[in-house]
Amino acid sequence: MLQEFKTFIMKGNVLDLAVGVIIGAAFGKIVNSAVNDLIMPLIGLVMGKVDFSNLFISLKGGDYATIAAAKAAGVPTLNYGLFINTTLDFLIMALVIFMIIKAANKARKTEEPAPAAAPRECPFCKSAVHDDATRCPHCTSQL
Repeated sequence: MLQEFKTFIMKGNVLDLAVGVIIGAAFGKIVNSAVNDLIMPLIGLVMGKVDFSNLFISLKGGDYATIAAAKAAGVPTLNYGLFINTTLDFLIMALVIFMIIKAANKARKTEEPAPAAAPRECPFCKSAVHDDATRCPHCTSQL
């Protein structure tokens, strides 16, 4: 049973999947940082110094400066700013993955071989004849 498990684990698909998950998680952190640390501050600046991560609605009323302050007070909140951040994370991740796959498919694309020329035909018996032949091997006609 241990040998079967080892064989299963060592198959290419399982290893490829494991590597893909690990790289995907690391890539996700990079995209998340890019969105939260680079893109969202720029969007917030353009929109009048808005910090999307602290946009929320207190469902019990009251005025709280941050989500953390509302949570500390035990107030339920509707965190639409975090939803905007997460949605942008997803859209940027999807765009980057699309561009990577598009580039990989373009790199994989090889030129299709030219179609083989139609075989030479004997004008008398219409059989296929080698290009170098001077006589038809089927009807022995001189070509």
